[in-house]
Amino acid sequence: MRGSTEVPHWFTKYVQAAFIALWLSCLFLAQPAQAQRLPEFLASTPITDVFPGADRTGPVEGKPAIARVFAGNKQLGLVYLTTDVVNTRGYSSKPIDVLVGLSDSGRIMGAKLVEHHEPIVLIGIPQAKVDRFIQGYVGLNFVESPPRHGAPPPVDIVSGATVTLMVIGDTITRSAIVVARAHGIDKSGAPRQAAQPPATRVLDESKDTVQTWQELLDAGAVKNLRLTPGDVNQAFLRSGRKDAAEHGEGGPDDTFIDLYAALVSAPSIGRSLLGDIGWQRLKERLKPGQQAVLVAGNGLYSFKGSGYVRGGIFDRIEVIQDESAFRFRDRNHQRLADVNAKGAPALREVALFVVPEDSSLDPVKPWRLQLMVQRVLSVSDKAFVTFDLPYDLPTAYTRAVAPAPAPAASQATAAPAPSPDVESAPPALWKQIWQGKAGQIAILTVALTVLVGIFFFQDQLTSRPLLHDRLRLAFLAFALFWIGWYGQAQLSIVNVLTFFSALRTDFRWEYFLMDPLVFILWCATAISMVFWNRGAFCGWLCPFGALQELTNRIARRLGVRQLKIRHGVAQRLSTFKYVIFLLLFGFSLYDLAVAEQLAEVEPFKTAIILHFVRHWPFVLFAVALLAAGLFIERFFCRYLCPLGAALAIPARLRIFNWLKRYRDCGNPCQRCNIECPVQAIDPSGEINPNECIQCLHCQMLYHHKQKCPHLIQKQAKRERRPAPPPEPTVQEVVLHRMPTPNSANRPNRES
Repeated sequence: MRGSTEVPHWFTKYVQAAFIALWLSCLFLAQPAQAQRLPEFLASTPITDVFPGADRTGPVEGKPAIARVFAGNKQLGLVYLTTDVVNTRGYSSKPIDVLVGLSDSGRIMGAKLVEHHEPIVLIGIPQAKVDRFIQGYVGLNFVESPPRHGAPPPVDIVSGATVTLMVIGDTITRSAIVVARAHGIDKSGAPRQAAQPPATRVLDESKDTVQTWQELLDAGAVKNLRLTPGDVNQAFLRSGRKDAAEHGEGGPDDTFIDLYAALVSAPSIGRSLLGDIGWQRLKERLKPGQQAVLVAGNGLYSFKGSGYVRGGIFDRIEVIQDESAFRFRDRNHQRLADVNAKGAPALREVALFVVPEDSSLDPVKPWRLQLMVQRVLSVSDKAFVTFDLPYDLPTAYTRAVAPAPAPAASQATAAPAPSPDVESAPPALWKQIWQGKAGQIAILTVALTVLVGIFFFQDQLTSRPLLHDRLRLAFLAFALFWIGWYGQAQLSIVNVLTFFSALRTDFRWEYFLMDPLVFILWCATAISMVFWNRGAFCGWLCPFGALQELTNRIARRLGVRQLKIRHGVAQRLSTFKYVIFLLLFGFSLYDLAVAEQLAEVEPFKTAIILHFVRHWPFVLFAVALLAAGLFIERFFCRYLCPLGAALAIPARLRIFNWLKRYRDCGNPCQRCNIECPVQAIDPSGEINPNECIQCLHCQMLYHHKQKCPHLIQKQAKRERRPAPPPEPTVQEVVLHRMPTPNSANRPNRES
């Protein structure tokens, strides 16, 4: 068997030293931290764009830096730059600068994206959609209603820019809270002070009188929110979504939703609405201090929706109390046929929810049930508004208890109670993203494990040609449909350029952890290059590569004639991808934004990320490359892909060589050379690791007794060789040694 040419030891050491020198130079070229840039953006942005009604700003002051906003001599609020406050950055590792106007009450008055370097939204995502997402934060007040940790952003993510917009949303949210606290903005407009708690009220467990539906309504034990389609349309109009208002359903006076809510953990309310048997079952289910809420509704709109069927969470309703909020999950839910109270109307949906154990609801303090109304305008464009159903348990269902005595001075000073307003820091955004994509991470991990098994047991697999072909076809389909079109985890040369740019500026791992699938694929690709060069990614995990190979297979089935390029010509054409990579790398050192735009030579964003939903020049370019691939398999991969070039450069540094060869491979046998789908085998029989995609087709031929000339010739030699004479049996030996009488008179039959 013939392996690849061994790399000289001195060459390996030289390359390693070069990489270390490059790394150190990148570190020494690191730029210092950027100064506050709020004055720069204030000078170039009209103040009315971020704070309507304002006519001037004061000087930049404070830490974090802000500029106070005025209308005449009246102060309206302040304006700040998000990157001066929080350090959350985008997937490009560059700052995403958003100017935010904040009123004196903590309400966001305006927000404008003033600078970014995100590759996903540079080209392809209309700027109007990004601006619309940011405008969804206008009007929110995170001082009055702090966000729940891990909750989705208040505006649906634009398709193709998920990570970027999650970063923008997280940046606006966290910076607004930090600025409000740093500059004395709270609910009352005055600094918060600790106060002696008043006399406490608790649920009156002794009050369990059964009441009628109307009595519960009159007492305020059951609260109601009724909306018509006209009310919802007006809400969409007020939010600036005229297009959503025009997609309403039903007449303006119909019942859009008739929503009811009640705290059924209060004994009297629970017995009245659930009946004696239902109330007893609920009491047995509730843990000490745990509460339960009944939600019921009629009308065109369902407060349940269908999200809980797919994801287990009721995403249309949320309970908010002070600074905490939570949503119910399917395990907290019990469907009821009706409401037991006398005189209750027939209700289409009745649900009993138990407050999750990791959340809390104070039954005697006011809370609100927030209803989200969503309208889907297209696959990537959704709009929503929210409505509040406030609930305050009437004092008739509570009783007063004496406040606890004040602790002694020594005890008070020894262990002061933590302030309820001080909340623990939320987990980093990348951790929230990883937690939210735990299922996708598990699926990708399993797929990578399967791929490792394919490579480690390639002899057993390739010796079964049909199994190898079907398994490869299935894995390519998985790479295209799940990794690419569903998971949006198409690696790109932009990732490589971003990595080197981060080394020169401000390298932090969290920049690259924002997209878990992409990060895992990069780690797997880096590890696989030690074992199998670039082929593990290019041949098995690249969604666009899979798209090219699958479409080429279809073309072959339809009888499309394949063009065979001479080896010398193909070798020269393959140098184009290295030229493209070096040009992009050079431009990235000059200006990363320019390099990112030039990286559109990759059709990955058009074909995989945006599903061909893009301006026609980009679509035409991607389709042209795929059309060329119908006649020349993996045309783009072989001649134009800068990412393939970047991965191929260290290919000869691999430690192992798994591909087996015979001595006559290349001399005289040329079958593998002719059949290699990417012409990665030289006429001499050597496999070029820079071009090999590890498809294992040559290994299938290596084991195939009907296709491999070496095995065919070997089998023919065995068949032509004369068989040795059979050895005499034991019986024949005995007969020769003991001749019978008259044997000499018998004829010689051997002649």
